[in-house]
Amino acid sequence: MADLSDRILNFVSKKNYQPLKAKALARRLGVAHAEYPRFRQTIKELVKQGRLEFGKARTVRMPHPLGTVTGIFRKAAGGYGFVRPHANEASIGEEIFIRADAVGDASTGDEVLVRIRRRFRRPGKGPEGVILRVLERATHQFVGTYRQEGDEGLVVVDGTTFTQPIFVGDPGAKGARPGDKVVFEMIRFPSPFARGEGVITEVLGPHGQPGVDTLSIIRAFELPDEFPPDVLNEARRQAQAFDESDRDGREDFTADPVITIDPPEARDFDDAVCLRYDSRRRHWHLAVHIADVSHFAPPGSLLAREARQRGTSVYLPQRVLPMFPEIISNALASLQQGKNRYVKSALLEFTATGQPVDARFVNGVIRVQRRFTYDEVTGLLESSTRPPHVSPEIFDMLRRMRDFAMILRERRIRRGSLELIIPETELEYDEEGKVIGAHFCRHDISHQIIEEFMLAANEAVARHLADLDVPFLRRIHPPPNPLKLQEFLEFVETLGYDVEVRRPADRFQLQRVLAESAERPEVHAVHYALLRSMKQAEYSPVEEGHYALASDCYCHFTSPIRRYPDLTIHHLLDRWIRTGRVSGDETELVALGEHCSFTERRAEQAERELIKLKLLDYLSHRVGMEMTAIITGVHEYGFYAQAEDFPAEGLVHVSTLFDDYYYYDASTHSLIGRRTKRRLRLGDKVTVQVARVDLQRRELDFRLIRGKKPRRK
Repeated sequence: MADLSDRILNFVSKKNYQPLKAKALARRLGVAHAEYPRFRQTIKELVKQGRLEFGKARTVRMPHPLGTVTGIFRKAAGGYGFVRPHANEASIGEEIFIRADAVGDASTGDEVLVRIRRRFRRPGKGPEGVILRVLERATHQFVGTYRQEGDEGLVVVDGTTFTQPIFVGDPGAKGARPGDKVVFEMIRFPSPFARGEGVITEVLGPHGQPGVDTLSIIRAFELPDEFPPDVLNEARRQAQAFDESDRDGREDFTADPVITIDPPEARDFDDAVCLRYDSRRRHWHLAVHIADVSHFAPPGSLLAREARQRGTSVYLPQRVLPMFPEIISNALASLQQGKNRYVKSALLEFTATGQPVDARFVNGVIRVQRRFTYDEVTGLLESSTRPPHVSPEIFDMLRRMRDFAMILRERRIRRGSLELIIPETELEYDEEGKVIGAHFCRHDISHQIIEEFMLAANEAVARHLADLDVPFLRRIHPPPNPLKLQEFLEFVETLGYDVEVRRPADRFQLQRVLAESAERPEVHAVHYALLRSMKQAEYSPVEEGHYALASDCYCHFTSPIRRYPDLTIHHLLDRWIRTGRVSGDETELVALGEHCSFTERRAEQAERELIKLKLLDYLSHRVGMEMTAIITGVHEYGFYAQAEDFPAEGLVHVSTLFDDYYYYDASTHSLIGRRTKRRLRLGDKVTVQVARVDLQRRELDFRLIRGKKPRRK
């Protein structure tokens, strides 16, 4: 039926098509008399899906072009999905719901054309539509587990995008064995009318074999994991030409007490800082030194072109896919302790209260005097005595850095900056690299120091380029849809927060909610809810500001080793420093911004997916483990709970609550027992047990345990 559907749609969508009745249309398509009932049924199905419609005298035609939008499709496990319209589709603005029978063969990430079927599905719900056709596939490459059924080879695709296995030919294709992880190219995407078909292109190895999970994610997200030989050769030539004693055209900062503060596992160091206080003028002088990767990767070089294509480094558990070859990222450009390194320096001056008064940008040379980890700095700041291995000058500077960072932070908060608590996961390994646990990363004073200094440098560079009236790649965060913020305020109001729902644009009200929730059990639910209410930050030359930071002019300058947008800023600064002139092409930057935004999101999704996979694998060997958890989401079908001391969130399905029949109360975000009147509310602390782990679908189920104190196996 899929072939017949395609034939009908292709014919009816032609520009010279004149509407015909079904019987006449069948004759034009050469449909045999015996096949006519199937043809009629196919027409009815296409009309039901909204892909065709009946006109006057029951003629068959394409739906009226009005009410169509284009956007990116996201498929849910239930077969239905949502389309996020492109930014220029201002008439819609919100996600469009697509029923399972209206999805066609669209897959997650595809760009699709949608016809709006209803403006509102029901009160409080957004529009509903039907996918008319796929405009561009996000990918044809997928990863899954190979299996055999009779004389057929099948692949069960990882995740929940495809509910049915994909046919991949005869058994043993490409030497695959049942249980192997494989990469395959989709030839025909599955639809309600036909199963999918593909061909295996690579066998990764048996499921569970070390490294196969990482390789599966790399292939699933189509991440580049090797550099072309010509790029590697150019990196080697740069290494041979580099002379760290050459300081021509650069300011010398090698005698300054410059330090780096990074995670203990960091391998590339792209930012260093130095701070002094002028007690006579009562001014702060902050130097933010950023690795000068542009010296090794000038515009048009093979290294710069490869970095542009990659867009970003990808930080996976136990493996990094760098944007530059390691000879650049971990050696020549990395700000290593005790070595002369080239930098782009932002020399910033502030009043005693943190008001910026001057900024200067130069090419420089530094020699890092001390490399610190975040934990080391936090320990030093908590200590009242200086350890012998830290010089008095640096020990005092760290204390000044803490004081000045808090001044900058207070100024940022006063202007309305929003601080979301979104904890990051850190895996724990044994000597063989096997996951033996996990925890939430700390975000303490040492992180805040570097964060505030980098924000200050990024804003200063953006203001400088804006004053030069040159187009540049900004980091923008568009304001949220007021209706989304209103829904968020209605949500937190039901949790007992004192808010004015009619003032959704009041960012200081949002600040207050975030601050109040920080010490309450539902902190993650509240902060994630606000995050979902806001738009994604992205790269663009458009002057739209950064909503979350409450900044009207912002860019990324501080991580050129791992982010291509930062490198573009370095190229502009370098040209201005050397010639006093600079120019740019805004049209070209629009496309570049879209590309860099895509590669950034892809990298983040890949990292999250692999961490989740490794956590689920760890828990799959610990079914029955008990833990204390906080309810983070309540729905008709059950509730989600986030473990307090372990970064895992699972579903407690309502069908597993055997002590009563529970119904969902939307007004209080609760499940309520009809007989016992027991409530399971958002923010409640519960004891749960790992009940089921599905590695293939990336799902974790908990079971609620009543009347027991949590214990760990």
